[in-house]
Amino acid sequence: MRAPLAHLRPQPSIRLRLALTYTVVLLATCIALLALNYALLFRRLYTDPDPGPNERTTADGRRVFENEQDRRAYENKLAGMAELRTAAVLSAGTTSAAALALTAVLGLGVSWVVAGRVLRPLQTLTAATRRISQDRLHERIALAGPRDELKELADTFDEMVARLEASFNSQRRFVAHASHELRTPLAIVRTSAEVLLAKRQTTIAQWEAMAGRTLTATGRAERLLDGLLALARSDSGVIAGEPHDLAIAASTALAEADDEAEHAALAVTADLRPGPVFGDPALLDRLMSNLVNNAVRHNRRGGWVGVRTGRDGDEAIVSVSNSGDPIPAGDVDRLFEPFQQMAAGRTAGARSSGLGLAIVRSIVRAHGGRVSATPIAEGGLSVTVTLPAREGDAPRRLTGS
Repeated sequence: MRAPLAHLRPQPSIRLRLALTYTVVLLATCIALLALNYALLFRRLYTDPDPGPNERTTADGRRVFENEQDRRAYENKLAGMAELRTAAVLSAGTTSAAALALTAVLGLGVSWVVAGRVLRPLQTLTAATRRISQDRLHERIALAGPRDELKELADTFDEMVARLEASFNSQRRFVAHASHELRTPLAIVRTSAEVLLAKRQTTIAQWEAMAGRTLTATGRAERLLDGLLALARSDSGVIAGEPHDLAIAASTALAEADDEAEHAALAVTADLRPGPVFGDPALLDRLMSNLVNNAVRHNRRGGWVGVRTGRDGDEAIVSVSNSGDPIPAGDVDRLFEPFQQMAAGRTAGARSSGLGLAIVRSIVRAHGGRVSATPIAEGGLSVTVTLPAREGDAPRRLTGS
């Protein structure tokens, strides 16, 4: 029972501990200086008196006097010096003890004030931490003062809260958009069924039309759920570590998007050189599929799509470019957020879930890579993905158009 009671016993505050530490250091310094002073004083007081004219010192250090009077004079001198040493030691000791006590009291008081001033920013940080919650992430400490360790700590805390605020806002937007996107196909299915059931007489053609709308709506919901699952899987960071080639993944993605590209009269060019990487093959295939589909679906009729894979030193590189309407440079980063789409005309917009580039960024981060997008001056977008390359692959090349 003693251990829990000892654990619940109140501990001294950091301010008190700092004040005591400062005081102990001050007293230790004062004692060291006094010890040095006493050593010099004792050395001076304990020096033997100089020999008189009728005295001499033997080889073994003994003093020899010529008469009794000289010997008694020497003994009286020694007695006077002993009394002087005793009085000096008592006087210096009393004064030193009083000075140390006064120094301890003053030092503790000054140390308490100094420790309070030093720890004041921490009190501000603690109060701000207690105030900030999920609904008050806009608040900041904004600590003023010199650029010291505490100022750096406060600034780091402000940066962390800013990242949390951005993360919470992004999560709220994601949930709102996902709910809206899922509600739309469900509403289509429900409305179609209600309208058809409300009719007294229905025909086979009407039921077939409703079945077609239902298939379209459920397909949209299925693609959205598939995208959400892929995004959640890549965000979790739990991925496989198997060898894979981005050139093969790109070739497969181009083959799957061939019908859409042909329907939109797009000119597709490919320069597929080996891009060996280690990672999750399913996620890497999804990355390439999203890049190619994004280029095909966010395009203009009769436009073009260019896909390039390769290796640059210890990095594997994928570049997918496409034509389309001009994109403002300030809107490029927004395209990597979930459900963020440009309002331009698209060749296959009905099949887009708004998660393509968001999934790409998540997969790239899960594999320790980088992704960037650059708007093309004539219209369109160029997306470049860089991943750590895998060693030990023979050179080969796949080309297509």
